[in-house]
Parts: sequence; C-alpha cells; structure tokens
Amino acid sequence: MGGRRLLLLEPSGSDQRLAGMITSWGWDIQPVSIPAQARDLASKGKHLVGLVVMDPPEAFELSELERLTAKPGMEWIGVLPPTALLQPGRAKLILENFHDYHTLPVDPNRLSVILGHAFGKAELMHNLDRRRDWRGRYDMIGASPAMLQLYRRMDRVVGVDSPVLIAGESGTGKELVARAIHKHSARAKGPFVAVNCGELPEHLIQAALFGHERGAFTGAHQRRIGSIEAAAGGVIFLDEIGDLQLDLQANLLRFLQEKTIVRLGSTQLIRVDVRVIAATNVDLRRAVELGRFREDLYYRLSVLNLHVPPLSAREGDLDLFPELLLKQFEGIKNPRVRGFSQDALRAMRAYSWPGNVRELINRVQHALVMSENRLITPGDLELPPPASETNVASLSSARAAASRDVIQAVLRRTENNVSEAARKLGISRITLYRLMEKLAINRSE
Repeated sequence: MGGRRLLLLEPSGSDQRLAGMITSWGWDIQPVSIPAQARDLASKGKHLVGLVVMDPPEAFELSELERLTAKPGMEWIGVLPPTALLQPGRAKLILENFHDYHTLPVDPNRLSVILGHAFGKAELMHNLDRRRDWRGRYDMIGASPAMLQLYRRMDRVVGVDSPVLIAGESGTGKELVARAIHKHSARAKGPFVAVNCGELPEHLIQAALFGHERGAFTGAHQRRIGSIEAAAGGVIFLDEIGDLQLDLQANLLRFLQEKTIVRLGSTQLIRVDVRVIAATNVDLRRAVELGRFREDLYYRLSVLNLHVPPLSAREGDLDLFPELLLKQFEGIKNPRVRGFSQDALRAMRAYSWPGNVRELINRVQHALVMSENRLITPGDLELPPPASETNVASLSSARAAASRDVIQAVLRRTENNVSEAARKLGISRITLYRLMEKLAINRSE
C-alpha cells in the first residue's frame, strides 16, 4: 500500500490548515470535496484511512456518507462540531460506519493518535487478508481485489438461510462457491445435491427434481424421490438455472413460496426444508426481458447475489496456480516433469483464458501427464509461444507496447516519481513496479 495515505473529504472552501497540519505529520493526503469523488478513489484500494470533515454538519448528505463509508477496506474518522452528535442520524452513522471521531476544535495530539490507530488497524486487517486469502479461504485460490470482494460477500451469505443466485462465466467455479457456502453454513451436516438443469433431458427433469410415484409414466417401475427431497436438511444446487423450461420454472417457484413439492403421479403435498442455491452463466435479467425466464422466480432466487469473477479479471492470481496445481497433480504427472518454464509462465499470462479456471486446470493437467520435458513448455500447454518468440505482432505484444509507451510518458511527466506515476495511472505502486519489470522499463531511460 505504500506510505501512510489519507483520503480527506472536506467541504469546498474549507480552511486548509487541517490538511497542512496532517501533511506535516508525514501523511500523503488526497483531498476531495465531493463524496462521489471520494467513493471513486476509495474503490481503488489505495488508501487505508479516510477523514471526513463535517463542518458544517449539513455539508454532506447522510446517505452519501453512508454509501462512502459502508464498504470494508478502509477505516474512517469523522471531524465534526460537538452539537452534530446530538443529531440521531449522524450519531448512528458515526457509531456504525466510523472507526472513531474527533470533535472540534482540533486537538493536534489527539487527532494524530486517532489517525495512527486507524492506520495501524487498517494495515493489520489488510495484511491479514492477504495472508489468509491468497490460497485458502473457502478452499479457493486467489488474493486479487476481485476475489477478496467475493470472499467478503460470501462471509455475509454463509450466515443466513436465504436463496442465493451465483452468476459468472462458465468455468469460474460457481459450484465450488456453492459447496463452500454449504460447508460453512448451519446446514453443513446436511446433504449437498447438485443438479445441472442444462444437461437433463426435458422429459426427465421434472421427475429428477420432484420425484415420481410408481407407474407415473412408462418405465416408472418404483417410487423415487427427487433431488429437492433428497437435499432435505441441506442444500439443493441448481446449476445452469437459466436453461430450466418455463413450466418447470412455475413448479420451482411454487416450491420456493410454499416449501412443498408434489411427486409426479401423486397429489400429496410433501414439506421439504432445503436451501436453494442457483447458478447461471447467462444474464437472467435479459432472459426475463425476452420472456425466457419468469420475473417472479428471478426475484425469489436472487435474494442474495454473488458474482464469481473471470480469470482475466483476477490480477495476479494466475501466478498462484502453476505451483499449486503441480502439487495437486503430483500423483499423475510424468516423473520427469519438475516445473514450468519461464516461457510457459509468460504464455499463460498472455493468454485470455476464455474457459477460465476450468480450462487452466485442464491444460495444466494435460501438460503434466503428456510432457516429456523437465520444464513445461507453451507447446505442452497447447498455447502459443510468448510474443517475443514470434515474428508476427500479436494482440498481446501490441498491448504490451502500448502499455510501455504510456508508462514511460507518465514517468517522464512525474520526473520518475513512481508513487506519483502510479497515482496518475490509477494503479498501486506495487502493480506499477511489477509492470515496469514485466515490460523492461528502466527509470533512467
């Protein structure tokens, strides 16, 4: 995260002495006067501490401050007149969303201590998140901002029993997320039953979900309970829910509303206690607009929403997989294989991974078994070689060249100040250093 960086939100035209005083304590201040600006900067994850000056108290709408301070990742301090704490809404906001507050007039020693404590707490939480999340939260891999956000949302979801809708591209690991929710919830001792709504034949899916009685249809020689009934006390996971035909959507909606099912060929209502987790790789809102998915069912399923990010949006996570997969597949790999070549790692970083983690695991597993080299090559992964080894300019090489030009131009404008350049580029200093190393950029050039 760099040094002690402070996001300062104060009304336009405020006395600048406070900012100057905090700067003299060694803080790097980013001042803004509009909550929307502060929210945008806070979302980039560059600041651990935020300071909001509420003088006069009405300078900012409470709803704006609530939106700004509600998200985790930063510790917020409020500076306000003592009378402002007599306002119930403002006092509630301070109690629920702020690390601490300081009443005017400013006591430099006390404010300095408050800011220091806030920074220490935020840094401790940030470092704990990085150590805890890089390869093990919920049995998942990843420490990118996108994955940390997913973990935080899962923390909220596992503690309640409402339906969950998991969205994400194919191969991102939606069933893994569903299993993690089940494993860490109060239903962990109950069954987890997965049904792929897109793979079952249309004439069988109703019986598969709700069960059937003997003689309900040709070939029904005995009673069978369906997947929903089999999941009683646990979780039913409905994958590819967007492929469920409309008449069955109505049956599923009735179950969600009444918590009862009727087996095919029967009229008896059976009460079933089960949590429903559904997953989709299609835009269900769009499917509703097109009449392919029931709107009432959509709102029943999406009480809680999770989005599993694609591998292309998980900055830095790709570097975690090779070593871990090497250990995971130790028992099946060619004994000759010792690891991955640098060319293979570069080829993996340059590839877009349309099949996401599923494709990555498939290619690595294939390479570990079939490779006859000591180090896995791009060819073993069936990936094109790094752009530097080809005579034809690829999209990735063109993108790298463009990135190099932009970074060099910003470094020139900032007189090779990496912190300032990172700020202008909208990335962290660590990310900028990583890009400079990857693109072979020397500040002395």
